[in-house]
Amino acid sequence: MANETIKVGFIGAGANTALRHIPGLRAQQGVELVGVANRSIESSQTAADKYELGEAYPTWLDLVEDPDIDAVCIGTWPYMHSTITLTALDNGKHVMCEARMAMNGSEAHDMLTASVANPDLIAQIVPPPHLMVCEQHLIDLISDGYVGDIVNVNVRVTDGSGFPDTDQDAHWRHLRDLSGNNVMTTGIWYENLIRLVGTASSVSANAQIVVPHRRGWAGTREQMTIPDQIDVIYSLSGGGSVNLSVSTVSGTFAPKTDVWIHGTEGTLHVQTSGLGNDPVVTGARKGDDEMFAIVVPDDKRGGWRVEEEFINAIRGVEPITRSNFTDSVKYMDFTDAIQESWQTGMRVYLPNS
Repeated sequence: MANETIKVGFIGAGANTALRHIPGLRAQQGVELVGVANRSIESSQTAADKYELGEAYPTWLDLVEDPDIDAVCIGTWPYMHSTITLTALDNGKHVMCEARMAMNGSEAHDMLTASVANPDLIAQIVPPPHLMVCEQHLIDLISDGYVGDIVNVNVRVTDGSGFPDTDQDAHWRHLRDLSGNNVMTTGIWYENLIRLVGTASSVSANAQIVVPHRRGWAGTREQMTIPDQIDVIYSLSGGGSVNLSVSTVSGTFAPKTDVWIHGTEGTLHVQTSGLGNDPVVTGARKGDDEMFAIVVPDDKRGGWRVEEEFINAIRGVEPITRSNFTDSVKYMDFTDAIQESWQTGMRVYLPNS
């Protein structure tokens, strides 16, 4: 499809689809946005009119089975990701699927298997944006020995944290029927860390459900079964360990989300304060008296180009690196290991990945 128009349909035109994928795909040359399917034909028509997406389809299956559509962007909640992806690949569509990849590792592996069976089709999971600006520079620093061998990585994630509130409406991320084994942004931050320090070999997790009930969408009182506070310790396959704490109930005075990478030769510290701001990177090596600011060189500075990469991959210009199905399955396996560990109190060993 090097020179052909690529026709894209949207399944679930939610917040991130409207914010990033619709404008990102529209900005690509030779791409036409031709249709949308939401949970009802009325919602589909509203989205089609609002975002100028062409035809409003009565169901997602009608859109996927349309032979005129070349690629689909899946923006539903995780409970539909596997079903739609498998059907889309079976119908010859390229797939961009919103994170989280699936409900659990089993579904994710099914998606990977289907992708491998269709090597002519591009399959992408939307990657985490938190460290895009500085990621390549951090990878290069670590690879060049700035910190030496990894000893410990300490990560505290408090994005969107507030004090516990039982009057707060339940979000789909709180509901296992919609989100599966995913816990807050734990899997997404694990994906960030994989790029910097590698994969986990074993996992121990301690979790809490601090707010046991929230108000459901119909005004009902819903019991929560997904943690809102979790502490994970995991061993790295390449040596060293990671302490990862994720919370949405630490209160409004919680510190900024930060990452400390401690090694035998030095330390790196990355602090974030929301997706609209660049991460602040500092570091020091053995013998230094203080931490110094680390400026990301312009030629290594990254940014959001997910939709561009997707279209380029379809045209054969570049491969999918952020994120392909092979890499994304790893954070789903990690998510399952966390679920098993915090429920059994046992250390869980991950498959080789």
